[in-house]
Amino acid sequence: MTVKTIITEPNKLLRQISKPVENVGKQEQQLMNDMLDTMYDANGIGLAAIQIGIPKRIIVMDIGKEEKKEPRYFVNPVIINKDSIKNRYEEGCLSVPEQFAEIDRPSKCEVKYLDYNGKKQILMADGLLATCIQHEMDHLLGKVFVEYLSPLKRLRIKGKMKKRERSLQE
Repeated sequence: MTVKTIITEPNKLLRQISKPVENVGKQEQQLMNDMLDTMYDANGIGLAAIQIGIPKRIIVMDIGKEEKKEPRYFVNPVIINKDSIKNRYEEGCLSVPEQFAEIDRPSKCEVKYLDYNGKKQILMADGLLATCIQHEMDHLLGKVFVEYLSPLKRLRIKGKMKKRERSLQE
């Protein structure tokens, strides 16, 4: 088990666009294992590689119950279809600790990706899974959920994050 450090706002790395993975090999599988350990350690349900400082198009998630883990691995995910109907979920982010906001996203999405073994997959996701996929895929594009908020709410959260960063440095 290797728990990595999760980078937090306002770190510029979070705005970096992640690069596609050419091949899913042992190195990528180890990265996914480390990401999953890191996510579980932080009590999260999703994590993108960029959140631990690695700009690769890899995300992991687990929206299963605590007693029944259901890890999912997505390499080079691409949303190929989104529902026009929106769902609203209160989202949080391991890179924006202790901050939550209601965000509207498409209620369903269809995503193609490579799995843990590099095998092509297509998944039709809805509800929390669809929201989580879209949230984590935003990270791959250098986008954090606070960017969906009004300028005032976004400014307020950024101020709290800067204050948090200062207090951690003291």
